[in-house]
Amino acid sequence: MSLLVPQMCGDEKDTHFGRIVLSDVVVTRKRNVFWGRKWNSLDIGIVFVVAALHLLCVLAPSTFNWGAFGVAVGLYVITGLLGITLSFHRNLSHRSFKLPKWLEYFFAYCGSLALQGNPIEWVSTHRYHHQFVDTEKDPHSPIEGFWFSHMSWLFDTDNVAQKCGETNNVGDLEKQPFYKFLQKTYILHHVALGALLYAMGGFPYIVWGMGVRIVWLYHITWQVNSACHIWGRQAWNTGDLSRNNWWVAVLAFGEGWHNNHHAFEYSARHGLEWWQIDMTWYVIRLLEAVGLATRIKLSTPAHKQRMAFAKSSLQLNYSNINIYRDWIK
Repeated sequence: MSLLVPQMCGDEKDTHFGRIVLSDVVVTRKRNVFWGRKWNSLDIGIVFVVAALHLLCVLAPSTFNWGAFGVAVGLYVITGLLGITLSFHRNLSHRSFKLPKWLEYFFAYCGSLALQGNPIEWVSTHRYHHQFVDTEKDPHSPIEGFWFSHMSWLFDTDNVAQKCGETNNVGDLEKQPFYKFLQKTYILHHVALGALLYAMGGFPYIVWGMGVRIVWLYHITWQVNSACHIWGRQAWNTGDLSRNNWWVAVLAFGEGWHNNHHAFEYSARHGLEWWQIDMTWYVIRLLEAVGLATRIKLSTPAHKQRMAFAKSSLQLNYSNINIYRDWIK
């Protein structure tokens, strides 16, 4: 299905830098964050951490043992599924369901250990993404290039403020002392986790529990921002580049049904069809069954009807021809 590139402002709407490979997405605002700008200390720190974690993964084959591998897988589920997709995304960003505060805070703490930012910053950026999706104000759209949407946008920490203004969309989190505490002490929790892993299994646990696990989860999360706005299919008329991508959905616990999500941002369920695997939704259903998840929001038939693509006159005529053929038989 061919999609229109979101309308740009000013002279930029006629500027094209080519299509992204194997897609119909046109890059209209080519951005390189590495050259031609002033770097601040936070930008340098983020690049250093991301690079160090990737280099740590080089040691993975030589430090492999089943204990280290098990720790990596376990923390991938805890920090990825319970932390990022269930807590940061569906619970905190979109308020798709309600949890008891103790459980909300526990899952948010799990998300903080994914090393993708504290809840206040993560949620703010994601809310801006939905507010300005695939326009020049989107913090990470592929209209500025694949690698920008995938990861390099992270290395320009002034970028979101320049595009969207100061953070003013997370007042619900900023008024809660727990989230302010995580924001102020963010790095300390990763140092503590690293020390615990080292005490449990030495350097291999650091390589796998911190290096491999975090880098793996990084690229899976980043694929939602990049691949799910480039490759896949659109089931709903969202007016943006969001796509449903099954392989991202499998790896990202259901987040790859991204066009579904952009059509129904409030919905706790992203895999709307029975065959669309959505592990995060299954966990939410389990929490509901034991009385811990309440006020669960789901897409409605009326909303689905409004978001559906209208059939073209050609499609309608073709359907009428088929009906007539069936009738005369």
